[in-house]
This record gives sequence, C-alpha cells and structure tokens, in this order.
Amino acid sequence: MATGLWGRVEQQDFRSRIRGTLLGSALGDALGAPAAGLTLDALREAHGPDGLTEPAPALGRRGRVTAATQLTLFTVDGLIRAHVRRDTGAWHPPTDLHRAYLRWAATQHDWGPDERRKDNGWLAQEEWLYARRAPHRACLTGFADDVLGTLDQPKNPGARDAAAATRSAPFGLLVGWEPSLVLQLSVECAAQSHGHPTAGLSAGAVAVIVHGLIRGDSLDSAVQRALGLLGARPGHQPVTDALQRALAAVTQGSPGPEAVEALSPGGDGPDGPEEAADALAVAVYCALVAADVPQGLRLAVNHGGDSIAAGALCGALLGALHGETALPAAWLAELEGRAALLEISDDFALELTQGPTLHNPTASSPGWLARYPRG
Repeated sequence: MATGLWGRVEQQDFRSRIRGTLLGSALGDALGAPAAGLTLDALREAHGPDGLTEPAPALGRRGRVTAATQLTLFTVDGLIRAHVRRDTGAWHPPTDLHRAYLRWAATQHDWGPDERRKDNGWLAQEEWLYARRAPHRACLTGFADDVLGTLDQPKNPGARDAAAATRSAPFGLLVGWEPSLVLQLSVECAAQSHGHPTAGLSAGAVAVIVHGLIRGDSLDSAVQRALGLLGARPGHQPVTDALQRALAAVTQGSPGPEAVEALSPGGDGPDGPEEAADALAVAVYCALVAADVPQGLRLAVNHGGDSIAAGALCGALLGALHGETALPAAWLAELEGRAALLEISDDFALELTQGPTLHNPTASSPGWLARYPRG
C-alpha cells in the first residue's frame, strides 16, 4: 500500500483497519480488566465454567478501559504531531512521542485539563482521561520527569512487563515506513519507560506484525517477518521463542484455555511481573486460531497471566486484520472512550492520506494545528 497512490477504496480500507486496530485493542483491554490478578480457576468461579464471555464490571462499570488504552491514544497523538512537525524541520519522532507520553502522565496527577497549556491539543482536553486506570509502575516512573529514555540510557532497565507493548500497535499503522524503521521507532519509544530488551522487542514485534496486517499480509506472514527482523537484535531470544511457541501451539490440539495457560505461566518473575513475551505469545496464538473476534478475545483473557495485555494485543491484531466491521457491536456500544478512539483513528487516517493538504511549510489549516499543535 503506497501512501502516494491513495484511491478512495484504499483510503476506506485503511481507515477501517485503523479503527479496527484501536477499537479492537480497547475492547480486549476492557474485556481483560475484570480478570486482572485472577487465576483461571478463580475466573471460572467468578464468571462460570467458561470464564469471561462478555464484558463484565471492572474499575467501576462494564466496558471501562485501563491505562493501556489511555497510552495507546497518546501514542497516536504523538505520531500525528510528529508528522505535523516535519514542516518545521524538527523531525524526531521519539521526542514527539515522549512529549505525548508526558501529556498522558499529566492526566495521572492533575485533576483535569489545564486550559493554560496551549500545546495540549484536543486529546489532553478529554476529561475522562484524567483518571488512574491501573497504570504499570514503570510507566509512572518512566514519565515522571522530562528526561528522555533512550536505547543507550533507558528508563527502568529491569521492567519487562507488557505495558510498552500494549501501547505500540499504532506504530504499525505507519504504512509508508519500512518494517525495519517501524521496529526501530517502537523499540526506541518503549525504552522511554521499559528498558528491558524483552519489553522493548515485544513492543517492536507488535508494531511489525500490525504493520504487515495493515498492508494486507496474512497473520502468519506478518509474524514471520517480525521473526526475521527480531533475529538480528541483541536479547531477542525470549521474544522470538515466544512467537515460535505461539505458532507451534496452533497445530497442537484444539484451541482452549489450557493451551493459552501453557503459553502464559503467570506469576512474578525475578525481574518483575508477567513478561511481555508471554502476553505477546498468547495474543498471537489467540488471533491465529480465532474463528471470529469475540472468540479470539475470550481466549486471550481467560488465563492466569496478564489478561489485560493479552486481550489488548489480540484485539489490535484482529482489528488490523479484519477491520472495524468485524468487531462485536454489543461490546462497542458499552466501550468507554469509543468516540475519542474513532475521532483519533480518523484523524490519523487523514494525516497519513491527506497530510500535505492539511499542513505544509507555506500554508496550514488552523483547525488542524489547533488539534495537533507544533509546539
């Protein structure tokens, strides 16, 4: 899919896949929230022998999302800002993403939007985002100051949970980029809060797989491309092993909770909670075996590992693969933040397909720059 040759059909398909990726991720996040911290047995005891089969109350009501969706929204915001800032010659996407994540960090301690901040844009004015929704500690500490974590000097070098991966699907929406550059950017941005190679390369794998799906690849082909790119990276083994386990599990019996449990042992490891690679393995396996989106998401959250991360990642993969129309309407009807997710999805599609008409070095749309300031 070449961004210089956008026809109407290509634009419509691209927008549907963007919406599918972001809405699917949020649905998986919300479905997995009630399962957080529960074993498979505890899930069955609380929700019946099949575990969670539809959204259940968590964090105050059904359909409520966690910090995974909050950060995903700010990832998209940062990517749009990076493209807008190209006109100024200040083209450094990791810095623009870092600024976006700092705007998210403000939502975790401010009482509401700060009207005095002219660089906030529209997303940081959304009052519903000003709530703590089970953010991982590494995200809070990573964005607690203005220092930019880098691959050479990452924040939280021991953090290997899946929080960086769950916010990284939007990098895969950069369809005009080469897969290797998508991997590089997502890994660099993961290091801003999660310095462990497992966390960073899991984030990169998610981005590369989504990138392949958005461009029309099969899920298996997209995973194979990710494996090829990851193999050249130091510290890749836990992540490539996890992807290989997911691929192998597809041929080892009928899909079910026991197969998912084998991919996600759960519990605390020596460097912290559930590894990102385990959540990635669950998400890829569930997306590969799913007959439809609801089945894939149910599989992804009913286990004793990181149900929020696995659900969000699986939802992003299935949404990128099938587009928004494959998502369960009844679940979408209750999804918190659906309007904002749709709005930023369509803005991202506009930026990538119509960016030069919205802003350029000589003339720009005031409305667009009010939504996505260059500052």
